[in-house]
Amino acid sequence: MCGRYVLAVKPEDVEAEFSMIRIEWFPPRYNIAPTQPILVIREGKAGREAALVRWGLVPSWAKDPADLPLLFNARSETAAAKPAFRSAFRRRRCLIPASGFYEWLKVPTVGKSGKSAVRRLPFYLKPSRPLVAFAGLWEEWADDKGNLFDSAAILTTAANDDVAALHDRMPVVVEPQDYARWLAVGMEGGFEDILRPAPTGTFAAIPVSPRVNGPRFDDPGLIEPSGEPVAAAKEDATDPEPVQQRLL
Repeated sequence: MCGRYVLAVKPEDVEAEFSMIRIEWFPPRYNIAPTQPILVIREGKAGREAALVRWGLVPSWAKDPADLPLLFNARSETAAAKPAFRSAFRRRRCLIPASGFYEWLKVPTVGKSGKSAVRRLPFYLKPSRPLVAFAGLWEEWADDKGNLFDSAAILTTAANDDVAALHDRMPVVVEPQDYARWLAVGMEGGFEDILRPAPTGTFAAIPVSPRVNGPRFDDPGLIEPSGEPVAAAKEDATDPEPVQQRLL
């Protein structure tokens, strides 16, 4: 599962990581949420290119994106066979640069009414290197006037030991030696070794402020360690703002 993530590096860091000539300037983002623009790396006519697309894949056959659930994640185990992702999995794979993501730990507590309740305590999953690449799928959709609209989803897999205490799913992390194979336009399968949980130790779970629950907050303080996370969650935390979603 990945419903919020971070990309807080310099464009030249992205250029170096993905062997690209030039990336347009983009600001650091500390709380990227579905429906917002995200940076993807994909194969273009002139080679590897960067693009800003909507986070939440819209299949090319969709009549109206508003009628669909928000497809911001896709299960790597089944995406190749699902109608919403099948075409993109075969022909439009991408890499999604990230410098971490968020997950929430469910903490039993007591509500103001005295009834049992559950709060979600946010954690920043910080990678062991400055930049990682999530496996993604992108799609092109056109409206009835021919206007093109690109979108993407992040592939997920079973959680590794870094994440399992927080959630049973995590983003697929593509290793640098596999970038070219994952992006290869003529290759439509044989990715089983890529679509696996990242090695243990790839991420460190850091408790952070419940401010991350609101996508309106986007600043470096969101990834700073929280002082007393469990106590803060019981007294002050609010659930993340809901997002319509579906894992297919």
